[in-house]
Amino acid sequence: MQRSKTNHSVRQYYEILHRYLLPQRGTLIVLALLLFTSIGMQLINPQIIRYFIDTAQSLGDLQPLFVAAGLFIAFSLIQQLISVIATYYSENVGWKTTNTLRVDLAAHCLSLDMTFHKSHTSGSLIERVDGDVNALANFFSSMIIHLVGNLLLMIGIIVLLFRESWMIGVGMTIFILFAIFAIQRIRKFAVPVWTGWRQANAEFYGFIGEHLEGTEDVRANGAAGFVMNRFYSMLRRMLPLRVKAFLGFCAMWNASILVFALGNATAFAISSYLWHTSNISLGTVYLIFFYTELLAKPIEKIRTQMEDLQKADASITRIRELFATRSAIADGHGEPLPQGALGVQFRGVTFSYDGDQPTLDHLDLTLQPGEVLGLLGRTGSGKSTMARLLLRFYDPQQGEIMLGGANIRSCKLADLRKRVAMVTQNIEIMQGNVRDNLTFYDDSIADERIIEVLQDLGLGAWYEALPDGLDTLLASGGGSLSAGEAQLLAFARVFLTDPGLVIMDEASSRLDPLTEQRMEKAVSKLLQDRSCIMIAHRLSTVQRADHILILDHGKVLESGKREQLAADPSSRFSQLLATGLEEVLA
Repeated sequence: MQRSKTNHSVRQYYEILHRYLLPQRGTLIVLALLLFTSIGMQLINPQIIRYFIDTAQSLGDLQPLFVAAGLFIAFSLIQQLISVIATYYSENVGWKTTNTLRVDLAAHCLSLDMTFHKSHTSGSLIERVDGDVNALANFFSSMIIHLVGNLLLMIGIIVLLFRESWMIGVGMTIFILFAIFAIQRIRKFAVPVWTGWRQANAEFYGFIGEHLEGTEDVRANGAAGFVMNRFYSMLRRMLPLRVKAFLGFCAMWNASILVFALGNATAFAISSYLWHTSNISLGTVYLIFFYTELLAKPIEKIRTQMEDLQKADASITRIRELFATRSAIADGHGEPLPQGALGVQFRGVTFSYDGDQPTLDHLDLTLQPGEVLGLLGRTGSGKSTMARLLLRFYDPQQGEIMLGGANIRSCKLADLRKRVAMVTQNIEIMQGNVRDNLTFYDDSIADERIIEVLQDLGLGAWYEALPDGLDTLLASGGGSLSAGEAQLLAFARVFLTDPGLVIMDEASSRLDPLTEQRMEKAVSKLLQDRSCIMIAHRLSTVQRADHILILDHGKVLESGKREQLAADPSSRFSQLLATGLEEVLA
């Protein structure tokens, strides 16, 4: 069982290193050469000092002393220079590697289905993508090379000590083995604690992110006390985990101090015996103490690297778990969608969010290319769910959805979402310039085209008033925009993507009557040679619809041509027109 766990740990380290560190093998080779050169100089310098001491005792010519002093100073300066260069390369490797890992994690999270995102807060995902990766920064900044380098330094010191005396060699070997054993034992107890601490951090930041986003609602509903109570309870739960993690750190620190004290005592005892028996010179005594002190450096480094390793254990496990999470929405093999307006078909579609109560129940629908569908129904009847299914945010449990004659499960997700565009009443404005907010960083869209679309939407005056044109920065959340301006910018996004199907999910609900009238002309132009599904609660929104579909508890209550249903006094749509849509659907 223990061997299986160890093999799994080694395998996950190998996979991460092979995928992210190996591509920088050239830099790693340079870094390894620098470190090994530094190790050689650290081993040579004590030999120079011994020569200096023994030569000074002989009261001979001063010239060798000057040469030895010059060599020691030169070697020390070169060693420091190499250390600075190695640090630069090391940090560069860590930065590039962690950035690549962040990009892969972010892309993977974006590829996961909405069920995953509904069950994970944005804060917890940020902690995974950034917090766990930060914990690996030192691990990726060539920790393996440093670990090997420190091991080689210890081996070199032991070999040189054996060269001086087998007694001091054996004593220091026992000292090193005991130090490594003690550190490794403590590490085994500390790893699970760090895993729990990372998980608690993710939950905490998820809680913070969620409630900071909803600050207005929290204050407006007087829920600040409840939020702070949860905040304090989470802190109380995190404190014991942090204490245990810190105690693990202290145990490793205290163990290293104890080991170093024992090592110095051992070196002192053996050196004293050898010097009194005239087996070594005074310079060799200093050499032994210098090497003993030098041993503390690699052991301390290894201790620190073991701490990084225990943090890396927890973070790598969580990162691998995230990578192992697979989207319930499988990408299609690439069936192409036709150009122009797209027809829509729902064939016996049944869908449930929780696997129990169906939101859509054996739904059948046919929308011809170029037609406009007015989709009506009470809140919770399944209107917005139809839009999410068309974009494959979810897949139905039964039935199939056809778009332009192609089953959407067979289409590439990227191609599908280029050909289907949705405008909702909740507009996301990113912190960035106007251009990026409209094109989503698509450089192929020319500035002239963007300006033309803004003019068509009646935003010409707004654009002219921008201080830096398309380079004008917008605040995150659209704080610098009115609700109408934000909604019109969302329409501009749709214009620029040139889709075959447009879904308007109560898109005009935030517009005042004057802005809505100004937008009507633009919408008419937008719908030319395109199909459209209008999800609405207001009569004025569906007046341009060719076809009306009324849903009730996920089933079709009524469906037909708008003119025919309006002319039929017994139809539900006709009754809505007579009594007022908002009142009947409330």
